[in-house]
Amino acid sequence: MDRHAFVLMEGKPVRAKIYDDLKSRVTELAREGITPKLATMVVGDDPASLAYVRGKGKSAARLGIDSDQVNLAEGTSQEEIISRIDTWNADSGIHGILVQLPLPHGYDEPAILENISLTKDVDGFHKANMGALAMKGMEPLFAPCTPRGIMEMLRFYNINIQGKEAVVLGRSNIVGIPMALLLMHANATVTIAHSRTADLPAVCRRADILVAAVGRAEFVRADMVKEGAVVVDVGINRREGRLVGDVAFEEVKHKAAAVSPVPGGVGPLTVAMLMSNLVEAAERTVA
Repeated sequence: MDRHAFVLMEGKPVRAKIYDDLKSRVTELAREGITPKLATMVVGDDPASLAYVRGKGKSAARLGIDSDQVNLAEGTSQEEIISRIDTWNADSGIHGILVQLPLPHGYDEPAILENISLTKDVDGFHKANMGALAMKGMEPLFAPCTPRGIMEMLRFYNINIQGKEAVVLGRSNIVGIPMALLLMHANATVTIAHSRTADLPAVCRRADILVAAVGRAEFVRADMVKEGAVVVDVGINRREGRLVGDVAFEEVKHKAAAVSPVPGGVGPLTVAMLMSNLVEAAERTVA
């Protein structure tokens, strides 16, 4: 990449390319009499979760995908949640099941997610999918949506991954760990850094590709970034009435070769990859 040509890695052009492909695949499925369908469960009334799920429904409609949403009150028993999942598992007309995370306090999140059929785990969080992602020579049925979207973004903007040193800042099951595994599969040399990492700024400065997913507003400053690095900002934080990422964008953009903005960077790709996983699930049902 030309160091002097700074790249703003926006998500919308990447999403548009993904959606163009998905529309043609949904049309092809319609010829087989199949309409991909997503079943979504929201427990509680967290405004961010409700808004996010509404966005998923709009994206599905835009692509000709069906979606059902069930809203359950906080305090609904875990047994009832699992029973609803079992009903969806048995419904051949439903191709993907999504339990909106995080669940309210008090639920056993892993136990609930494990009840989703592996073939309908379009979020990619089932332990069998995560385990396959971690094993050499194996492929999960579905990879988690945000890390998969980041890989699509890097490809779209012609970011070379092979042989590069990548640092993933954050070790969550949703982003950090699967992100590191996908980068490793793409032949990067990967370090997962976190709050207990010794001399964290020095570790980050080694990165040719730095993925920030710590949930701390503008945590990554310019002195933590290598000259000419590619910086992917996964954070969504509210500060003084505006959305900011985990990266101090105005500082870092003068040092990095490419940065994804917040908002408008990784965000649009998470839902796009959910739709992609759902269409893949529907395609697997075609004899």
